[in-house]
Amino acid sequence: MADEDKTIMVFATRVRQLVLDFEKLKAENQRLREEIDHCEAKVKDVQAQLKSAQDNYNRLLTAKMLEVGEGDLEAAKARLAKLIRSVNKCITLLSEK
Repeated sequence: MADEDKTIMVFATRVRQLVLDFEKLKAENQRLREEIDHCEAKVKDVQAQLKSAQDNYNRLLTAKMLEVGEGDLEAAKARLAKLIRSVNKCITLLSEK
């Protein structure tokens, strides 16, 4: 009987240890999931900032293209014609859909 009791005690001890390990892993898993959610929120925020910066940059480029300096009227007309062609292409693509 002593061997059986010893075996049962060892088994019970191992089961308790497994339960404790499970609880620790469960808590760590929850912490990691929260960290992932936090990182994903940061990524979305940075992506929004990047998009905003890209939009601002594109607006600045467009404004620069439209800027007319002294003696630069022909070049400005050419840039404006290029912009108009680009817009027309976009309208054509949108109308095909």
